[in-house]
Amino acid sequence: MAKLSKLTTHVIQALGFVALVTVTVLAFPRYNTSFRYHVELGKPWGYEKVTAEFDFPIYKTPAQLELDRRTLLADFAPCFVRDTAVQDTMMVASLADIEYLEQGEYQWIAILDGRQSTRYPAHRVLSPKQAYELRGEEVSPTILLDTAQTNFMLAQLDASIAPTQGIVQEGQKIIDRGEIVTDEKYQILTSLERACAENDAITAHQRTLSTTGRVIMICLYLALFVLYLIVFRRKYLESLSTVLFFLLLSAIVIVLSCALLQYTDLSIYLIPFAWVPVITRVFYDARTALFLHVVTTLIVSLIVPAPVEFFFLQIAAGMVAVSSLSDMTRRSQLAQTAGWILLTYAVAYTAYTFASTGEYTTINPYMYLYFAINAAMIIAAYGLIFLFEKTFRLLSSITLVELTDINSDLLHRLAEEAPGTFQHSMQVSNLASEAAKAIRANALLVRTGALYHDIGKLANPGCFIENQHAGHNPLLECDPKEAVRIIISHVTEGEALARKHHLPEMVIHFITTHHGTSLVRYFFNSYVNAHPGEEVNRLEFQYPGPKPTTKEAAILMMADAVEARSRSLKEFSEEEIYEMVDTMIDTQIADGQFSETPLSFKDVEDIREVFKLRLMAINHHRIAYPKLNKLCRV
Repeated sequence: MAKLSKLTTHVIQALGFVALVTVTVLAFPRYNTSFRYHVELGKPWGYEKVTAEFDFPIYKTPAQLELDRRTLLADFAPCFVRDTAVQDTMMVASLADIEYLEQGEYQWIAILDGRQSTRYPAHRVLSPKQAYELRGEEVSPTILLDTAQTNFMLAQLDASIAPTQGIVQEGQKIIDRGEIVTDEKYQILTSLERACAENDAITAHQRTLSTTGRVIMICLYLALFVLYLIVFRRKYLESLSTVLFFLLLSAIVIVLSCALLQYTDLSIYLIPFAWVPVITRVFYDARTALFLHVVTTLIVSLIVPAPVEFFFLQIAAGMVAVSSLSDMTRRSQLAQTAGWILLTYAVAYTAYTFASTGEYTTINPYMYLYFAINAAMIIAAYGLIFLFEKTFRLLSSITLVELTDINSDLLHRLAEEAPGTFQHSMQVSNLASEAAKAIRANALLVRTGALYHDIGKLANPGCFIENQHAGHNPLLECDPKEAVRIIISHVTEGEALARKHHLPEMVIHFITTHHGTSLVRYFFNSYVNAHPGEEVNRLEFQYPGPKPTTKEAAILMMADAVEARSRSLKEFSEEEIYEMVDTMIDTQIADGQFSETPLSFKDVEDIREVFKLRLMAINHHRIAYPKLNKLCRV
């Protein structure tokens, strides 16, 4: 895939931000412009004081309406007429009519006779079977249900039930900030919402201004995030996949929140907002994870019922998430983080409720269940981490740990077919990871890159000196240019082998850059000495590059050169090792191999010091054991 230009990258990123704003505005719950609240029973009112701006009735709840209907039905009598074709005084009804009476639990019936009706207890109505048992003979139904008249009377009964109870007058206080939404206040607030919906006073101008205000607020929060990236993490803005990752992760949480508030009556705390800091922290730094979490929480707080409580709880949970998840190298760390988040939610909610209401009775015990479900969904984020890693070609610490397993197919093959190269790679990984720790680079990443940086030597393991035996070097029998071609090919061969085994791009970067554009000096010098006066093309003896672009790749280049050169030392004295390390690194600096990396002078000095101390420790002298005198008796 061709690399996109900087302009194209920024255009796509801008379109991504526009898409996020559009999706967010469209997903926001469609609250009435006059009633922009989300009412939640048993929770403190998180909005400003609400006063009735007009008279409106208090609508009965469905439960109250059903109770009123049942009360009226207790005295209702379905209408029956006598079958004139059957001359019998007994009240016998068909099985279907008997079932109708039983299902409705009616206590009375009314038998119509012209314009008059006579009420009878329903238990006096017999089924044909009961009539047969009394008479000893079959009796046809003597009364028939008048379905039309009964339904007409039921409709009149339903119409007689008053849908409201009481009225709230203009100027009357309904609820104030911090008050608990009791059953009574909940009923009044939902009545106000219904009244606002029925009051067709919302103009197109109001709707336009409302939508415009939302767009401006969302754009403001996202602009703050972009400003943060420009000031503190500019390199993230240079990566299209990184910005799209941030936008998609935030969009998932925002859309889930909007859907829950608009289509369900469930608590907003069922949404795992900690997904944002947890997943971001796995791939990026803690500051960015927390900042993205704050922006996402601010956007959602525009629509939640108690924004102050919501923001307080979510920020506390986000801070705990990024603090407890430094580098996720084990799956169990995710469970531990979820446990800390659960504890934080519980403590923060309890404290906020006490502070805002002063009553322990206002605590909603179901909230702790919501927090537990939320924590369980944090653990389930492991699957999302895997999806994001594959979709955006990211690299998590868990994957790096898995790649460093020396029993993996590729490393096991390296140990079997090129044991010298494998041992060299192990030593380089130890040197490089220690140097990375000294300058606060990613030690796990550089360790992984070091293990795989020379896998291209598997194509011709016997051509590299660390794998040769009895002093036979086939490259010395070749033309210098051919020998150089074989040596340089281990970079391209390594890249091809890495892609075949689907190694991450960040690991492949170590393979292609660990020699940069340096010369294969042994054969270059040999060729120049053998062809005096000839103009030599340096490119024929030079690695194709590219040069390292990260601190980790630069550390590996230094460690690789230093470790290889240390094997040619005749004496492992402090002076020899110190001089060798300085010479190798100074040569690479003079060649401009680190010109594209963010290494500082202090970083280079710290790396030198680590290499010197580690090489001295590796190559320390041991005490010679005295031989046993044969004349001594043991």
